[in-house]
Amino acid sequence: MKIAVIGGTGLIGSQVVKILTARGHEAVPHSQSTGLDLLSGQGLAEALAGADVVVNLTNSPTFDDASPAFFRTTMDNMLAAAGTAGVGHAVILSIVGAEQVPDLVYYRAKVLQEDILKAGPVPYSIVRATQFFEFIDAVLSWTANENTVRLPATPVQPLAAADVAQAVADVSVGAPLRGTRDVAGPEVFALDELGKITLAARGDQRTVVTDNSAGMFAAVKGDAIIAKDGAVIAKTSYREWLGR
Repeated sequence: MKIAVIGGTGLIGSQVVKILTARGHEAVPHSQSTGLDLLSGQGLAEALAGADVVVNLTNSPTFDDASPAFFRTTMDNMLAAAGTAGVGHAVILSIVGAEQVPDLVYYRAKVLQEDILKAGPVPYSIVRATQFFEFIDAVLSWTANENTVRLPATPVQPLAAADVAQAVADVSVGAPLRGTRDVAGPEVFALDELGKITLAARGDQRTVVTDNSAGMFAAVKGDAIIAKDGAVIAKTSYREWLGR
């Protein structure tokens, strides 16, 4: 099976390519570094020529008001090219509970991306993941200074990027779901508690201060971004991952 992985040199995409290649598929990574610009459409026809599946793992360069336009343009370009090329399956990666966080423009943009895919001409699958372990440091940095890290007590269920890549690879070689598969970590944490665990593991002496108005995740209400029944639960725990 020939699978075009757009965003195939990034954190998730590079691992998806490796998994698919090991399984004997022709997984071809595409990105700006290989000559594909999804915003302009440059190189898209060539990337999708002969592909059975297209996996789109590109992301908006910002989380602000520009993100909806990014996803609309890139999805329109991809679906038009995939339809012309006769690609039989289109896969994207989205966020668990995105539609339940309307106060975040980036989450609204991801819902828009999903909706465009659902309305498009190509049979599709959507993999929705919770937050990645690899992004926790960035989350802590948003509201930190030299002495404290302010975090809300928002419930989160993070997982390893490797487990996300595995889920995307599994879906991409199956029949189109014409729906969504959720994947999440094995444990639910309050984000402030996760911050304490992270700092302690790193020997960081800063204090975590619970502040339910701090940072992007302050906009999340209740268990909106916690996986519901039917989700695939990854095996790698956060402490196990930290220990590596």
